[in-house]
Amino acid sequence: MNAVVSSPMVSSPERPAVAALRAEDIGKVYGQITVLSDVTLDIHPGEVHAIIGENGAGKSTLMKLLSGHVVPTTGRLLMAGQPIEFRTAVEAEAAGIVLVHQEILLAADLTVAENLFLGREAGRGLMVDDTLMNRRTAELLARVGSTARPRDRVGTLSLAQRQLVQIARALLDERKVVIFDEPTAVLANEEVAALLDIVRSLRDQGVAVLYISHRLDEVQALADRITVLRDGRMIGTWPGASLGQREMAELMVGRELDMLYPHKRPATTEAPALSVTDLSVDNGGQKVSFAVSPGEVLGIGGMIGAGRTELIEGLMGLRPSQARSVVLNGKDIKHRSVRTMMEAGLVYLTEDRKGKGLLLEEKLGPNLTLQALDTVNPGAVLDRGKENSRLERVVADYDIRVRSLRLEAGKLSGGNQQKLLLAKVMLADPAVVIIDEPTRGIDIGNKSQIYDFIDAMVREGKACIVISSEMSELVGLADRVLVMRAGKIVAELRGNEINEENVVFAATTGGREGVGEDGYDDSGSNNLTG
Repeated sequence: MNAVVSSPMVSSPERPAVAALRAEDIGKVYGQITVLSDVTLDIHPGEVHAIIGENGAGKSTLMKLLSGHVVPTTGRLLMAGQPIEFRTAVEAEAAGIVLVHQEILLAADLTVAENLFLGREAGRGLMVDDTLMNRRTAELLARVGSTARPRDRVGTLSLAQRQLVQIARALLDERKVVIFDEPTAVLANEEVAALLDIVRSLRDQGVAVLYISHRLDEVQALADRITVLRDGRMIGTWPGASLGQREMAELMVGRELDMLYPHKRPATTEAPALSVTDLSVDNGGQKVSFAVSPGEVLGIGGMIGAGRTELIEGLMGLRPSQARSVVLNGKDIKHRSVRTMMEAGLVYLTEDRKGKGLLLEEKLGPNLTLQALDTVNPGAVLDRGKENSRLERVVADYDIRVRSLRLEAGKLSGGNQQKLLLAKVMLADPAVVIIDEPTRGIDIGNKSQIYDFIDAMVREGKACIVISSEMSELVGLADRVLVMRAGKIVAELRGNEINEENVVFAATTGGREGVGEDGYDDSGSNNLTG
């Protein structure tokens, strides 16, 4: 493996001489900071070209340069061999290049059809043809596997459905180059499969596809060629078939990977730090009971729509809910809200760090301290010096990569945003930490760090609940796994029972292979609850 990492090469099979889009020595400088330099890249018709790299490697900057959202500082672009300049994304789209953003860039108050046709409305004379737009929208939604309807307001849709609408919008017109930036970060497994089929279909139609993803299994399944970026520079380009997932990861980080997940901890014998009995949530869990102890990671798995996030939001008082009892650190909590739960020792790290977790236009200091101001500012006047001191310590402790402490949170990479969000909830020194999708949309290096942070807090005596759609994450992190289906816990897995096959089987059928009708396997251990 060392030979692969230390000897990058550029290699590709025979393909058309003229690229659909070519970047020559392209780069971008902001003030004194060089974020991308000397990238030369060919994107050919009828191929999927994957771009991989850690957060901060320059992937998003490259995508914005190629799609007209940002003007390059150095280098040039060529289409079909001819130099071309884009001053705006509108000019790039007119030339046939479209970027499907990682962030959701839709108008929440408009319908799905209105969003798809925004700025390019279909009409008859002076009138907008709603019937035609709704029909065309329905066709595109079916193509991308969305269950949304043309007249649905986008603001009422889930994150996954909004992402599918955004993808449908990109496919409305004929394209020469389609750039996907982390398109599956919020999608369920079945939605991911539909999207991968769309990507293959575009390739088969002769479209040039540029695909950026932290999910290396997707890259392995799709890519004809793979380009690796590291620290704003291009490391090399390889034929897709020549790299396995571990090799990709090691090229991204520039070193051989240690074990991704920490060693499992000894089984805890502590009494529960949190015990929940018969929790029912509107549009979520139905009389769900569970407990988690200090020194333990409790995983919650299940398919999208199983009610995992809704269950925890109900527990936190973010959704209407009822429970026979919620006991936290020996105290029966009668009136639940985010504040009362935090004061009692329970914090929640949301799955939606951009929409609900951070104030993207605010600086790092206020984002860090806003949820727990009393811990850094017990007086009536905000102590900026103390806030900055705490921020400096957190940036070092959590390895938050930032060029200035005065930067807005929205300008951090996804992995650094997630580490800032984790530091924010930990500022309250909780006894129980609930983390929803801890590594969604972040790279392999930051994933490993997040896992180490979770392991460290648990070894220090905290209890942690992890909700994850990544089966390998549940298997690698959790001491126990509860599997949800249709709002109920249908299986509890421990020790060697925790594997991807058992999680998937329980999530899709309501049971576990090898478990009898009485809920016990041959060893007599109880595997089914609820």
